[in-house]
Order: sequence, then C-alpha cells, then structure tokens
Amino acid sequence: MEDHLAALAEAAERTRESAPKITAWGRHLAGVFEAGGRLLACGNGGSAAEAQHLTGELVGRFRDERQPLSAIALHADTSATTAIVNDYGDHEVFARQVRAHGRPGDVLVCLSTSGTSQNVVAAAKAAHELGVTTWALTGPAPNPLAALCDDAVTVEAPTVATVQEMHLALVHGLCAALDDALGVTA
Repeated sequence: MEDHLAALAEAAERTRESAPKITAWGRHLAGVFEAGGRLLACGNGGSAAEAQHLTGELVGRFRDERQPLSAIALHADTSATTAIVNDYGDHEVFARQVRAHGRPGDVLVCLSTSGTSQNVVAAAKAAHELGVTTWALTGPAPNPLAALCDDAVTVEAPTVATVQEMHLALVHGLCAALDDALGVTA
C-alpha cells in the first residue's frame, strides 16, 4: 500500500503542471454547452468507467446545482455497442457512435491508459472528420492517441491503476473548471 500511495503522490505532482490546460478545457467546454453542443466520451475497461463518471457528473451535477448538460458515454448503450461490434467489428464501436451523435463544435474526450486502444483512436479520427474537438487523457507519452487528438494530458505513472486514479482526479478537475466557467454557485 505504501508503494502504491507513493506512486500516486509522485504522479499527482507530475500531473500538477496540467492544471492550466484542464482549466482551459473547462472554459472551452462551457462555451460548447452554452452554444447547445455536447460532450461525448469513450474508453475501454477502467477508462470506460472514467468516461461514464465524467458524463454522469455533467448530466447530474458535480458539486452545486445547475442545469443538466448534454454528455454521452459511448460505451453505455449496450444495444448499440453490441450491434456495432457484431456488424462492424470492435474497432468501429466508438467511431460509429461519434458519427451518429457528434456535431461540429462538440467535444470528444478519449480515455486510454495505453494511448493505443484502436477503437478509441478510430473514434478520434471520426471526430476530426466531423469537426468535433478531441481531447485525450492517456498514460505515458508518446502514444498514438495523444498525438492524434487536438490536445492531451498524459500521465507519467508506473501502473495502469495509478494512471486511472489520476484520470479520475483530472475528470473532477475538468468538472470544477467547467462549473467555474459556467458561474455555478451554491
């Protein structure tokens, strides 16, 4: 346990430099929502859980009461997901949904601890075709997803667990920055 907490503390200290970027993402996202846009999010496994955590905070609330915001975790529609995998293959599972739900000016948040998940990379490519802004939360750089997206925060950490824990902190930071930009108060 001590080693795990030490690795988490080190990763948090290294990730601290990303705070201005996350704040800028929150301001950008506020403008997207004010213009009637939406956020899409995708990831596999634990990253899917983080994507759904993000969308849950936006459709629900983070800290204080505010209007619900349009946010979709692309893995959460099991009927669409299983149909797409069956008919098009797992590499298309998120890209096809981006093509269905994404509009120019929307944001796609791509989460991948490796930064190499083919279906997440394919989603980012589909988003670019549509004019959807792409942000990545990944593990150590360099990786294909971070290189492809419009912007990225890469977490330098020795284990997948630590990367995922830092992604949760970044998700919460994004929600706080968004609420601040929207002027949400208690």
